[in-house]
Amino acid sequence: MAFLESSWNLFTNNWDLFVRGAWTALLLAIIGTICGTLIGFFIGIIHTIPQRKKNIKTALLKVVNFILTAYVEIFRGTPMMVQAMVVFYGLVYLGIDIDRFLAASIVISLNTGAYMAEYVRGGIVSIDKGQFEAAQAIGMNHLQTMIHIVLPQVARNILPATGNQFVMNIKDSSVLSVISVVELFFTANSIAGSNYKYIEAFFIATILYFIMTFTVTRFLLLFEKKMDGPSSYKVELITGNKLDKDGE
Repeated sequence: MAFLESSWNLFTNNWDLFVRGAWTALLLAIIGTICGTLIGFFIGIIHTIPQRKKNIKTALLKVVNFILTAYVEIFRGTPMMVQAMVVFYGLVYLGIDIDRFLAASIVISLNTGAYMAEYVRGGIVSIDKGQFEAAQAIGMNHLQTMIHIVLPQVARNILPATGNQFVMNIKDSSVLSVISVVELFFTANSIAGSNYKYIEAFFIATILYFIMTFTVTRFLLLFEKKMDGPSSYKVELITGNKLDKDGE
């Protein structure tokens, strides 16, 4: 009881700082997930452009694909903490004064984009090839096929993976404290150092992280069910002037 009372007192005395840190972590996760998803769809479209003729455009496309593949492999193969250090302090070294929050947004977006690119690629590959052939038969180009036929299906198929990435971004935002972004972990660590109550401060941070991830998870599950539509349908057939229900 003494521990809970001490934790409650610490929270009531610093609730505005905790809430501000939690909001920063959530905002970084939202920005990273949205921008990363857009990056993933862009890379998915580029990677699936047909390469039939050997010309300058094909050679240029191969170079672009090589660069995008290198980007995906580098950001998937290195820790986000290291990426944050390289991006922020690297830009400072080059004489570019960048806001810490902006640097954190760029890092989490690029990191998420690398993972989302693989999710999108897998989603595109899972689409039946007959749909691509049918789109070409009616005169659609690659971009039109992607936008109107393929990507809407991919978006639904990768929705669970996107939600999982969103939850991971909420938790992984804590590593951005290495560049002094004032998110939840940084806030909890600062408060703990000021009050010498490390267990209480990080216990509060744990609860706030859980509240955010649990709420996001439940919301995404509801959104998935909404996209799935009704579990059963009643088929109505019109024959002549008579309306038959359920085919009767």
